[in-house]
Amino acid sequence: RILSSPARTRSLRLRSPPHPDPPGVLGKRLKDSAETVVIGGGCVGVSLAYHLAKAGQKDVVLLEKSELTAGSTWHAAGLTTYYHPGINLKKIHYYSINLFEQLEAETGQAVGFHQPGSIRLASTPVRVNELKYQMTRTHWHPTPQFLIGPEKIQQLFPLLNMDKVLAGLYNPGDGHIDPYSLTMALAAGARMYGAQIYYPAPVTGLTPTADGRWDVQTPHGTIRANRIVNATGFWARELGQMIGFQHPTIPVHHQYVVTATVPEVKALEAELPVIRDLEGSYYLRQERDGLLFGPYEKEEKMKLQDSWIRDGVPPGFGKELFESDLDRIMDHVERAMEMVPVLKNADIINIVSGPITYTPDLLPMIGPHQGARNYWTAIGFGIIYIYIYIYIYIYICGEPPYDLIECDPNRYAHWTSVPYLCAKARESYGFNNVVGYPKEERFAGRPTNRVSGVYELLKDRCSMGFHAGWEQPHYFHKPGDDTGYKPSFRRTNWFGPVGRECKLVMEGVGVIDLSPFGKFSVKGEDSHRLLDRLFANTLPKVGQTNISHMLTPRGRVYAEVTVTQTAPGEFLLITGSGSELHDLRWIEHEAADGGYHVSVSNVTDEIGVLGIAGPKSRMVLQKLTDEDMSDTAFRFLHCRSIQLAGVPLRAIRISYTGELGWELYMDMQNMSAVYQALMEAGQDENIDNFGTYAMSSLRLEKGFRAWGAEPAEFIGKQALLEIKAQGLSRRLAFLTLDTDDIDPEGNETVWHNGEVVGNTTSGSYSYSAQQSLAFSYLPLHLTHAGQKVEVELLGQKYPATVTQEPLVLTEPSRTRLQKKQRSD
Repeated sequence: RILSSPARTRSLRLRSPPHPDPPGVLGKRLKDSAETVVIGGGCVGVSLAYHLAKAGQKDVVLLEKSELTAGSTWHAAGLTTYYHPGINLKKIHYYSINLFEQLEAETGQAVGFHQPGSIRLASTPVRVNELKYQMTRTHWHPTPQFLIGPEKIQQLFPLLNMDKVLAGLYNPGDGHIDPYSLTMALAAGARMYGAQIYYPAPVTGLTPTADGRWDVQTPHGTIRANRIVNATGFWARELGQMIGFQHPTIPVHHQYVVTATVPEVKALEAELPVIRDLEGSYYLRQERDGLLFGPYEKEEKMKLQDSWIRDGVPPGFGKELFESDLDRIMDHVERAMEMVPVLKNADIINIVSGPITYTPDLLPMIGPHQGARNYWTAIGFGIIYIYIYIYIYIYICGEPPYDLIECDPNRYAHWTSVPYLCAKARESYGFNNVVGYPKEERFAGRPTNRVSGVYELLKDRCSMGFHAGWEQPHYFHKPGDDTGYKPSFRRTNWFGPVGRECKLVMEGVGVIDLSPFGKFSVKGEDSHRLLDRLFANTLPKVGQTNISHMLTPRGRVYAEVTVTQTAPGEFLLITGSGSELHDLRWIEHEAADGGYHVSVSNVTDEIGVLGIAGPKSRMVLQKLTDEDMSDTAFRFLHCRSIQLAGVPLRAIRISYTGELGWELYMDMQNMSAVYQALMEAGQDENIDNFGTYAMSSLRLEKGFRAWGAEPAEFIGKQALLEIKAQGLSRRLAFLTLDTDDIDPEGNETVWHNGEVVGNTTSGSYSYSAQQSLAFSYLPLHLTHAGQKVEVELLGQKYPATVTQEPLVLTEPSRTRLQKKQRSD
């Protein structure tokens, strides 16, 4: 029994898969060429081969080094769920479950799919708020999800001890699937649609060709592939090393326990729903007439297989397991026995301990990889739910229907060292069931080696946020402030300081560290021609700047970029920190495929950026330079190289907060000197720091949004013209909200007359207007000024009104209005 015989249970080890698949020999001649070679025969790789072939791609080849399902697939617990806190990943889950429901009929292969539903249990008031927070982001999705009370929970799971249960998040279509059977069904479907699957066929080498293709070497010969996809699970790092990448993935020991028949379970008329006890940090589901229980241990107890990073995966490891350790999970066992008392008398028949691969943030790495043409990844699927991620296949065959940048492999770079990776994997594993707050911060492994030139000066005076490896101030604290990271679903200790910083920028002068911006230098004889194709806006003249958008072929926004022509044919491109390598890959791809003679350099780490903003910012700058910083001499959206306090830098006048301001670009090693000079020069103007929270509030209350018109043949132009001709059914509306101590932040459900009509895209509190604001996509008939709607926040609907104009005019707009009034 679980408690009475720990020594006996610890000795148990699952030594062979439940469905043996004899390896044998290849038995057929390897193809010479392929459109796509998928490397890895687990659930993810086989799913990709199935989807590509079904979508009509010819010459799809899958290579598996030993047997299909070898790796993490065959021992996974197979949980399936509609739920995900990410709004776009919900759509992937929705697609996956719909696929599972019809896959057996399509392929003739059973998949072992059970749909008893699932319940995420809340046993504290904070957890109830978390469930309400997630419901707010679900009503406008097709995913079936309900907030239910204790009575309904007891009805669905009669074996549950309800003493601590306050509420539950119920997904009726959730359940579990047999990973082995699912993979075999997908393989049958892939073959049915024309894909070729070879095993055993280990990849022994990858050689890029001059035209962007790949020679994939195996013991059975070489395949010339137009593209390759790394879907190798816990071998992903080793495959990446063949071509110079150090993918930030690491295997974690995940354990789950399977019991023998439990009489109380056998006596039930319906299968029990899967439960996830969030405070106990475990999942539990029915397994035949017994139970299957799997915990997520705390970071000090969980175990990493970090030796595989140092020494590689042992040769031949595939359908093997680690030694189990029941003592390591006893805290969770005891919590589970308290919540599900029948576990106390249940006999264990298996303890499974297998490798599950994690990335630093728990999300997989899916998509084309920057730095190697036509190399894609589908790796790092840390959570053991079985997902069918279709993102890559849509991307290869056409274009994704929605953005999944949170899963982009290019969100990681050189700063993901092995110590950082190990620290984040430990933290993330334990975070599987930690409360997911808005503005969440996780601190393990920080700071990385990616800090700006003013980090040491600022780190003890502010609350830092993490952005693509960088530390960047969110807000600054003063004596008497309530300091420290104190997350909440409502306004918390940052609210007052952020208001102080907004007032600083509106009335005086503030300085902000903007170094995390992605920064690219593009130069060469074809630079103008390349960028004219990439951007849906006229390129700026020398010494000028504009905001431009890169579009996808379907006319959707791929990136928003600040473009400055610093010299004839030389451009500085600035993008957001989270999309640095995502955007760089797109630019490099277009440059290579189009044969443009250009040099594209990533200068993000070399250049530090300070923003200075507010009506007194010009006074401060003028003290430090001989350049004329007046409005007529240095106009809006112009760029100039200047000396500031003796330091050469590039200044761009821009209104990123809606107030008079400049961005100052300098060598990173000079950043501290420039910052200190600014703070000293601005003492009479009461200069001070501000952070990204204040910047976001200031931007939103000004209603910032812009779009450029462009006559050239840029990417996506035809699609954009077609969209314009068809007309829009929805429009972005600006809302004011009547709230109490809670503000929107984006992705909340919008209601009208009891019906879901849209969703917010961003939101914040306006300290100038002293009320909450949000942008929201709404049907056209609900976008006129004065229209009343409701925005759901933490389960409550708050009145909102469509407002035609921003509540606070930008500094350039106020200046123009004052000039007009004087002329009148």
